[in-house]
Amino acid sequence: MAKATAAHEPLPPLLLLLALLAASYLAVTRLPAAAPLSALLLIGHPPLPAPAPGHSDSSSISSCAGFYAGAGPARAVSASVEEFGAVGDGVTSNTAAFRRAVAELEERARDGGGGARLEVPPGRWLTGSFNLTSRFTLFMHRGAVILGSQDPEEWPLIAPLPSYGHGRERLGPRHISLIHGEGLNDVVVTGNNGTIDGQGEMWWELWWNRTLNHTRGHLVELVNSSNILISNITLRNSPFWTVHPVYCSNVVMKDLTILAPLNAPNTDGIDPDSSSEVCIEDCYIESGDDLVAVKSGWDQYGISVGKPSTNIVIQRVSGTTPTCSGVGFGSEMSGGISNVLVRDLHVWNSAQAVRLKTDVGRGGYITNITIANVTMEKVKVPIRFSRGADDHSDDNYDRTALPRISNVLISDIVGVDLQRAPMLEAVAGAVYEGICFRNVSLRGIRQQDRWHCESVYGEAHGVFPAPCEEFRNNGSSSWCGFS
Repeated sequence: MAKATAAHEPLPPLLLLLALLAASYLAVTRLPAAAPLSALLLIGHPPLPAPAPGHSDSSSISSCAGFYAGAGPARAVSASVEEFGAVGDGVTSNTAAFRRAVAELEERARDGGGGARLEVPPGRWLTGSFNLTSRFTLFMHRGAVILGSQDPEEWPLIAPLPSYGHGRERLGPRHISLIHGEGLNDVVVTGNNGTIDGQGEMWWELWWNRTLNHTRGHLVELVNSSNILISNITLRNSPFWTVHPVYCSNVVMKDLTILAPLNAPNTDGIDPDSSSEVCIEDCYIESGDDLVAVKSGWDQYGISVGKPSTNIVIQRVSGTTPTCSGVGFGSEMSGGISNVLVRDLHVWNSAQAVRLKTDVGRGGYITNITIANVTMEKVKVPIRFSRGADDHSDDNYDRTALPRISNVLISDIVGVDLQRAPMLEAVAGAVYEGICFRNVSLRGIRQQDRWHCESVYGEAHGVFPAPCEEFRNNGSSSWCGFS
């Protein structure tokens, strides 16, 4: 990859975050002074070439990976899972071996200091769920495959998340993730493109057949943890959402390949949930649901916990999902979502490129969102704001709790071979304001080339095809129209 010019030198992660926050603040206040900073960071920056899946060139492309401030993959204590009796034949259950390895390495690291690293060598390592620990690296060598057990008993039940009230799919507890951690600091899951395969078809069949008793487990979930790095691995066939950091801070997920059959139900790629200082970059995702979905809790439970998702950078993500979105906001967003930058997104053969999803009863807010440099081909609806489908935690949700959507900047969008123009539908009675479209070109629309807008208001500049009336009364000197 050619060296970037001086104008495109990478911004340090802290500066990147500060610039994002400053740009978001200025956008909120609608000051023309926002132009120079936004032009530097977001809008005037030419589209950056996305690296091949699993590869990046951090020397020439800006990175937010500095959000992770841990010790890194190397640790003072290291051992192979084979030393704890594991057998990589794809048949032998290694659940006890993985659990024993983490516990014993934690003890060794406590005696010697510096943290521990568990090596997974080439082989096929069948296991049930196991928990990670703090100051710990799980390192997957090339040719190493962790396989999720086909015995549901090896995915034990755990308590529901407070911001969801019960399992996302069924009342009561939920199945634990294959690789799990709670209350941890400095956790790394990385390698030389080793693979974690949840073998989720068993779980998808339960969902399809309506015989699922408890909510399916994720592939990787970290709860109430900080300084997390997940990188340079392939994640396949998750039973449910693939990577789920919830109530976490300083999380970096980069150089990941995430794969699931395109009909596999709810196999979201990456779902930051009630988490802050999150970096998602240089990822390739094929999924049966959203490639990336930003969440923050569900109805009254999310409102009560009140923990937002904020200060999130999503960049250089590409992939396909025939039923859902490249990047989705919600629909579980009751704790609020703010200060999110999405840029250099490439989506094809998908239902939407970007979607804001919410509902009556959600409450919460989605605000200070910047979406820039998006390319798409063969997408049904390029940009969509949608009402929910009466999807609630239970019947006790507050029917007066309405979401607030504000200060959403969508710019430098190119789409070809699309089915419809943007569809922007507000939740009845909710406020949608400060929505800005700038420099949007949507070509080859097959069915409906008119925008569809219901109670969503804002401005549009340099947009084709022409927007709906709600976006045509523009002021050339406004924050949205600066050049």
